[in-house]
Amino acid sequence: MPVLAGAEPFSHTDSTEVGVLLCHGFTGNPASMRPWGEFLAGRGLTVSCPRLPGHGTTWQECNRTRWTDWYDCVDAEFTALSRRCESVFVFGQSMGGTLALRLAQRRGDAVAGLALVNPSVLTRRLDAKFLPVLAPVLPSVKGLGGDIKKPGVTELAYDRTPVRAAESLRRLWKLVRADLSLVTQPLLLLHSVVDHIVEPVNSEVVARGVRSVELVDVPLRDSYHVATLDNDAPLIFERSAEFVREVRQVGAR
Repeated sequence: MPVLAGAEPFSHTDSTEVGVLLCHGFTGNPASMRPWGEFLAGRGLTVSCPRLPGHGTTWQECNRTRWTDWYDCVDAEFTALSRRCESVFVFGQSMGGTLALRLAQRRGDAVAGLALVNPSVLTRRLDAKFLPVLAPVLPSVKGLGGDIKKPGVTELAYDRTPVRAAESLRRLWKLVRADLSLVTQPLLLLHSVVDHIVEPVNSEVVARGVRSVELVDVPLRDSYHVATLDNDAPLIFERSAEFVREVRQVGAR
């Protein structure tokens, strides 16, 4: 399928010491992560943001993919970065945070640290309870993209939510929640106080469930869900770069 203009994957190779894997969200694409990636590359880090299967094309194609396809994509990219860099951090937004947590659960100490922006591990939406029943018969519903507070900023995302893919995401949430105690890596948790897509309780569940000794909690008070494109983006970028630097300094002692 043709890729939407702006939704292409990107990478910057600058360092053999530190690599950062960026993971975008459900029905989104690398466009929402590009400013973050460019900032980190400007700080001399190697950065990679793959386009997840079924994303950045059409919602119909997304409906033909499952969470295992998305995970395999970021896992393969993590492996590639690990061959080039001494330390690899994983940063994710929304479902990208879910995938980052799963990588940490599966890869253990190979993941140097996590920076998560509004990660999703559950939803309290009543309609989500019907996903298993709706998935076989209802192709899509209204899209969830574009939850941004900053005037004039839009997100490149699908205008429809693929229901079969959403049901697969629900299954991933269940696995990640069950294994949160396996996450012991340093964690930077950035979460919007007001989020119309991923309820703030998600970050609370993550913070309570992980066993990270180093856990930094940063509330985002001037952004909605797509915070990497919103008013708090500079804060996210600066704090994540500081996080990498601090984790590396601790590891060098």
